[in-house]
Amino acid sequence: QVQLVESGGGLVQAGGSLRLSCTASGAIFSIESMGWYRQAPGKQRDLVAGITSGDTTSYADSVKGRFTISRDNAKNTVYLQMSSLKPEDTAVYYCNLRQRGRQWDKEYWGQGTQVTVSS
Repeated sequence: QVQLVESGGGLVQAGGSLRLSCTASGAIFSIESMGWYRQAPGKQRDLVAGITSGDTTSYADSVKGRFTISRDNAKNTVYLQMSSLKPEDTAVYYCNLRQRGRQWDKEYWGQGTQVTVSS
């Protein structure tokens, strides 16, 4: 089992910045990718940014140029630096971790952290 603990959410004014952190613990091996998703009220959960084991990153079009995903392997932590925040970035942000073996794969989610951007 893998546990994911997120931190760093909060209330910020439009144009401001926040950094989210997600620390993994437990059976951490065969990690294929880690990422951040978000879900606003009444909407589906969508990918915001992801980073693979080979450090390839991907971003939703809506956050390109404003958000940066990174990770610290020594700390088993992935970060999401969010800048130039907009009210439409308001959502619960979830950390995601995917493991993949030869004939198996698993996925884990954090508990979510609220990000609220005021106009």
